[in-house]
Amino acid sequence: MTEPMFDAAFRDQLDSLLAWRRDVRHFQTRALPQGLLGSLLETACHGPSVGNAQPWRFVRIVSPERRARLADTVDAQKRAAGAGYSAERKALYDGLKLHGLREAPEIVAVFCDEQGEAGHGLGRATMPETVCWSVVTAVHTLWLAARAHGIGLGWVSIIDPAGMNALLGVPGDWRFIALLCLGYPERASETPELVRHGWQDRLPSEITRLER
Repeated sequence: MTEPMFDAAFRDQLDSLLAWRRDVRHFQTRALPQGLLGSLLETACHGPSVGNAQPWRFVRIVSPERRARLADTVDAQKRAAGAGYSAERKALYDGLKLHGLREAPEIVAVFCDEQGEAGHGLGRATMPETVCWSVVTAVHTLWLAARAHGIGLGWVSIIDPAGMNALLGVPGDWRFIALLCLGYPERASETPELVRHGWQDRLPSEITRLER
């Protein structure tokens, strides 16, 4: 097999894809094309994993009742979290939309099967947490693949993971990693939403790099 070559034009497009990845909260309700979600999840499974364990488990949420319970739970968590901010910051926080669970056409929960036999424990002896980090790489791979198709993804992080397994009826020993909303963005913006709303600017890259 001939190894593929990635030219300058491709690299420029890849840089653009990375720059335009967004955490989307405002979605259109129109459905994704038939089969696209499955294709995107197949691409996500090309993410790297420790020991080639492939511990990611994707759960598509199709039940309206479960979706409503998730949305209500996240709303309650948001209200509770807001109590910890100063009055000035809370006013800004209250205006943020933190999920699209009621509008996005697709909701996917992501779990890590920490007990799976695939990978035979390779790479986990000293850093067992790497098996869950591997799932995060799959989420990021999914994020980029979705964006390349014009599909937005929003990672809902303001949720208590403790009850997710029971709510979704999945094995109790799977570890909850992410709740994702996917769909066509309501609008495009060159500026990420949290920057646009004054919550947090991007940090200069030089302050995140050290040399020793």
